[in-house]
Amino acid sequence: MEPGLIFAYVAIGIMALLPIYFGAHAAVKLNKKKSGSKDEKDDSDEAEFFSLNDAKWFPIIGSITLFSLYLAFTYLDKELINTLLTVYFCVLGVGSSTKLFLIVGRAITGWELKGDYHLLLTKKGQEVISQRFGMHHFALLGLSTALTVYYAITKHWIVSNVLGEAFSVTAVQLLNLDSFTTGIVLLAALFVYDIFWVFGTDVMVTVARNFDAPIKVVFPKDFLGLFAEGLWKVPEKGTPFTMLGLGDIVIPGIFVALCLQFDYHNYLKTAAGKKNPATYSFPKPYFTTCFIFYTLGLVTTIVVMHAFQAAQPALLYLSPACIMSALLTALARGEWNRLFSYVPEEVEERREKEKAAAAAKDGKEKKHRKKKEGSAEPEGVQEVPAGKEEMASPGTPSKRKGKKQ
Repeated sequence: MEPGLIFAYVAIGIMALLPIYFGAHAAVKLNKKKSGSKDEKDDSDEAEFFSLNDAKWFPIIGSITLFSLYLAFTYLDKELINTLLTVYFCVLGVGSSTKLFLIVGRAITGWELKGDYHLLLTKKGQEVISQRFGMHHFALLGLSTALTVYYAITKHWIVSNVLGEAFSVTAVQLLNLDSFTTGIVLLAALFVYDIFWVFGTDVMVTVARNFDAPIKVVFPKDFLGLFAEGLWKVPEKGTPFTMLGLGDIVIPGIFVALCLQFDYHNYLKTAAGKKNPATYSFPKPYFTTCFIFYTLGLVTTIVVMHAFQAAQPALLYLSPACIMSALLTALARGEWNRLFSYVPEEVEERREKEKAAAAAKDGKEKKHRKKKEGSAEPEGVQEVPAGKEEMASPGTPSKRKGKKQ
């Protein structure tokens, strides 16, 4: 194997692992209520949760989207489609890359980097948007804008990778699973999805090669030769690249993030967790095992791809690796029931709020119904006039005296 190709495979592996590691840690909402911090929430971003129903529908919606793109690239103008996609992803890229720079800055400096300004938007007393920001946010926003504009003009592979990493980190942080059951169903369903669209048809490969947007991380196979010419020189068309789709990073990544959240949940129940909850330094058996298994699955994907010189459905190896890591760790630790009964705290809070709202609505409806029934007069009941309470019943002698003659 050539040194340049080895370098490319290692680079692809690193670009897959970094967003999972940083995104998973950013997804953990540290409990600061007992640590004396003024900000109880670690991050103001609102997370979205995959439900079991979402997991069942995801491969179907993904298949429809994928096949639609295949038809578009087959029968429509490819340049026009890629131009529209470039505009769309550049707008998303500004926000995602700003978020990426903040996460990296916080990891390097240890500072919260929230800023002195607080934007709060409410609707009927309910918080809709709560965001802190400072001058550093505007500086990073400017840098992100310049980066995306440069990408739109040059389509340089390095900038494309930066945006792809930004999308991956943001997705792993904000997309969450509501249980391990949901995560296993999602990985198993996409296991079948990936095999069908890669081995059964040419749809996946065709879309990946024609889709000129940062939805994948790429690396030149002849990196050393490209390096000698100048890294910032735009490669000529036809330059061979090795690539990995962002879906092969994000989907297993949110499962790895769930493992880290479960580790933190278990840590909070210990004496050390109750004493010092606001820390990332806690035992991570599930996260560590899943992260290692994902790495092994990724290495297997690359080895098989190189051996057969053909595109491989990465989730064929990554999905079983992630699922088995969690199950084997739970069996080894005797925590099988705890694993499948775990629900993130935010999901529990949302469910309690929904139950309380439903109960309140039901109570109001019952109260309104009773009030409506009480205000209506029952049929067949008439008001008795005053002074006529006593009525002579049939057969009762009259008490009126007759007149004397």
